[in-house]
Amino acid sequence: MRKMHFIALYLILLAATDIHAQGRINRDIAETLLLYQRDNGAWPKNYKWSVVDDATKKELLSQKQKNDTTIDNSATRKEIQYLARAYAAFNDDRYRQAALEGIAYLLEAQYANGGWPQYYPRPTGYHKHITFNDNAMIGVMSLLQDIAQGKSEYAFVDDQTRERAARAVQKGIDCILKCQVIVKGKKTAWCAQHHETTLEPQLARSYELASLSGAESVNIVRFLMAIEPPTPEITDAIESAAAWFAQARIEGIRVDRVRDPSAPGGWDRVVVEDASAPPLWARFYEIETNRPFFCSRDGIPRYRLSEISHERRNGYSWLGNYAGSLLKEAYPAWRKKHVPE
Repeated sequence: MRKMHFIALYLILLAATDIHAQGRINRDIAETLLLYQRDNGAWPKNYKWSVVDDATKKELLSQKQKNDTTIDNSATRKEIQYLARAYAAFNDDRYRQAALEGIAYLLEAQYANGGWPQYYPRPTGYHKHITFNDNAMIGVMSLLQDIAQGKSEYAFVDDQTRERAARAVQKGIDCILKCQVIVKGKKTAWCAQHHETTLEPQLARSYELASLSGAESVNIVRFLMAIEPPTPEITDAIESAAAWFAQARIEGIRVDRVRDPSAPGGWDRVVVEDASAPPLWARFYEIETNRPFFCSRDGIPRYRLSEISHERRNGYSWLGNYAGSLLKEAYPAWRKKHVPE
């Protein structure tokens, strides 16, 4: 009788463990990711991670050769991460193989200079640029670094691929250091995208002009600060960027979302004077003057948020406390450890 109770209890605990594991990773979602994966090993962006019906499955299977794969909006990286966890949860070799194909895509997509284009293969226009925008390249490098360091969720990755990942990360670091924009002899920050061969700051969408980025540069610096031990070149890049952030901070204002019956949708964003507000940084700064600017789809830089179109003013992140915790917490801690007085 006691043996029966023990077996019953064991089965209940086993079932609870399985439910817990599957609660984090949904098998139906993993199956959907397999359907959206293209033949080159990567994924498109901005599709729904939900169960698909038979008609949609048939359509997706017919789209396997599409050339729409990207690292934009965390695409490909997030699928690899999910499928790696799905393999750990369900031990389904299809998930392992799909993740490996995604990793192979990322390694193949890297430029010889260490950067990554937004789309691959055969990117056109600004999709060819080395892309820091929306954390694209830094996200890829963080994933490859986890693989190179043998993080447990990537235990299925073979030694040769791990070594390739480590080399790719080092090439990426070299590219980051070369892309840091120098103005009047001083290193500053980074543009959201850089030319794939010259590494010069570049225009992307019409309102994303070549500039210094107060947002994308934050995660670049955080990535560099995580490298142990930092080389003198990495230390110099971090110190220079931190000095730029300190200089570029905007104080005395905040951005509010206010009700406005006359505006489309009944809402608008406005800048309000507030001496007690935390510092803000602009998404874009003019390279030569370090002046914050804003832009509508006409591509003309303006210097007040109120001067651009309602659609762009409310449909994009222009001002934020992007570097607040970096300067207040992360950078001082890093500096205390690596740059003794």
